[in-house]
Amino acid sequence: MNFSSKLLENAVNEVSQLPGIGKRTALRLVLHLLKQSKTHTKHLTTALDALVEQVKLCKSCYSISDVEVCEICSSSQRNKEIICVVEDIRDVMAIENTVQFKGLYHVLGGRISPMEGVGPHNLTISELIERIESGVVKEVVLALSSTMEGDTTNFYIYKQLQKYQITISTIARGISVGDELQYTDEVTLGRSIANRVPFGDSLAQ
Repeated sequence: MNFSSKLLENAVNEVSQLPGIGKRTALRLVLHLLKQSKTHTKHLTTALDALVEQVKLCKSCYSISDVEVCEICSSSQRNKEIICVVEDIRDVMAIENTVQFKGLYHVLGGRISPMEGVGPHNLTISELIERIESGVVKEVVLALSSTMEGDTTNFYIYKQLQKYQITISTIARGISVGDELQYTDEVTLGRSIANRVPFGDSLAQ
């Protein structure tokens, strides 16, 4: 792809590094931005700069937040005895949209995947255990995607938590095997959360 401008080429190269975006799509997006007013484009760059410089991970649940402790963790309306374990903020958003869960969350930051070089130490599993050891938590809901990596991570966490006097449950299998949680429709996901089952029972399925 030949460019008449080095600035254009650099912009396209950067945009094309985003997931699912090739060089042609990147070129289309960059040209679209050039057609917009400078104010519009500056709003975008300002938002991205603020995201990079100011975004935080909640000190409690490790979800993306604007403040030290996110709104969910700091809310007096949430049930602090239940923690729902998810992969990332997209899953938090998906579950929140169902309005079926009123507990807290714990964001792992991914899932165990030896093929991708991701092990338990790369996730916030030790931080989850610290929350359990506080003695406040009575139930942990494992809500990872129904994939091989998700099931492996669920089982690993289950083994780590078995010694604690808590209920360990998992979302009901209304979600098809192999499905990513974030792409599941709200009704199905909501029912899966509401009808969660003991994790030990799920191993026999």
